[in-house]
Amino acid sequence: MTPVVIDTRAAQDPRDVVHRAVEALTGGKLVALPTETVYGLAVSALDEDAVDRLMTAKGREKSHPFTLAVRSAEEALDYAPDLSPMGRRLSRRCWPGPLTLVAENHHPESLLTQLPSKVREAVIPNGTVGLRVPAHPLVLDVLRMLTGPVALTSANLTGKPDAITAEEVIDAFGERIDLVLDGGKSRLGQASSVVKVHERSYEILREGVVTEQHLKRLSSLMILIICTGNTCRSPMAEVIGRRLLAEKIGCAESEIEEHGAMIASAGIAAMSGGRASPQGVEVMEAMGLDLSAHSAQPVSEQMVRHADLILTMTRGHREALLAQWPEAASRTEVLRLDGKDVADPIGESVDEYRRCAEKIQTELRQRVKDLNLNN
Repeated sequence: MTPVVIDTRAAQDPRDVVHRAVEALTGGKLVALPTETVYGLAVSALDEDAVDRLMTAKGREKSHPFTLAVRSAEEALDYAPDLSPMGRRLSRRCWPGPLTLVAENHHPESLLTQLPSKVREAVIPNGTVGLRVPAHPLVLDVLRMLTGPVALTSANLTGKPDAITAEEVIDAFGERIDLVLDGGKSRLGQASSVVKVHERSYEILREGVVTEQHLKRLSSLMILIICTGNTCRSPMAEVIGRRLLAEKIGCAESEIEEHGAMIASAGIAAMSGGRASPQGVEVMEAMGLDLSAHSAQPVSEQMVRHADLILTMTRGHREALLAQWPEAASRTEVLRLDGKDVADPIGESVDEYRRCAEKIQTELRQRVKDLNLNN
């Protein structure tokens, strides 16, 4: 039977398309759908027969696993509870997006153990599982309405070029699939990058949209330092921290990113473009550090999502940040190891700024000493 084709661009109500796709997947159907990379073939990962059909249609050996598409980086932890620090870092920074993470599968409480046995053979035949959160609104809407993940693979016959249009999918599979969601030409037109993550490193298994150079930056340790206006305490901490990181790594301050570390500062109530306080500039200059080119910036969702460690000057800053981004709680600490606040020196003398900078340096020196920079 010829597959049903729905032009998603012409749909009057996108929700109807989502419901049709969910109904098909729940009913054990093979569904071709657009992603931001290339077209994919999807089936419910709760349906053994559907996974068998997908295996047959794809012409793939069981030793070559399907990816599990899930709704979010948080949900991925249900299937890989012991996802490594590197895996968590890349998932926070890259999902939704064109990156498939391959992780070890050993945790006894993983939801993978609840999948049907034949499905487990298809997605975890080698002791690892591939996870992805596609950056396509239609696919994400479908995933949100399903009760479980989908087994996903590129919509091409094994060994053949990737399909970037619905027509190419139909030409390759014809009546072997049930429903095709035609979203036009794939936006990126290239497969996702596949990366196996270890404790603090990664291995590129397949080059794709995310380049090796981009991955190197995405895998770097990032420290974010927060105060109120991002004009005195946090900028001083940023340049002091950069020097301490460089000393720990054994490189120039300008080279720390090349060695897998980044540091930035922002303010809970900062105005973009604000200059560093004159007293702060003077104190940093006396310490051999340059704060003259600093430009204040407000803290953003992306900064918080990307940061591995967020250090706040006060308990109030931490509370304000977590009120907006509660998911960052495990990565957010007050700078002082005793949990007390670093007082705001604004409006005070240069001597007060100097005392503030010395306190910041003392706390950061211990923080940096404790860091594991082996990415």
